Amino acid sequence: MNRLLTLAPLLLAAGCATIPSGPIVENGPPAAEGSAVALGHPVVVGRLVATPQAVVEDSRCPENARCVWAGRLIVSTRIDGAGWRETAPLTLGTPYATHGTAITLVSGIPEKRTDFESKPGDYRFAFEGGR
Repeated sequence: MNRLLTLAPLLLAAGCATIPSGPIVENGPPAAEGSAVALGHPVVVGRLVATPQAVVEDSRCPENARCVWAGRLIVSTRIDGAGWRETAPLTLGTPYATHGTAITLVSGIPEKRTDFESKPGDYRFAFEGGR
């Protein structure tokens, strides 16, 4: 009986645990859906929140050059959903499926150029999906 009384507060506390109903968000409120955001800034994407973390690869063909390969842009992105979080490398134009939802990196600006090298703070990213 004493053992049951000792465990009672723990059992009651466990019954009070809640599961968040919305995405986990850090770094302030997320930008409105459809907004292009800088590294480290969250943006609403449907029922998700995406936060671009780092440019992993930007091998896109510069807009003022001719290339035999278009190249690609890959951005490490934190994706927050209702009660979960993951980080994934999103490739420009390629849908990424997670937790029954798809999210796509749809733009990365500025475009690459031969006469100018973009710094991480210059980039802005837009996403779609999350429904």
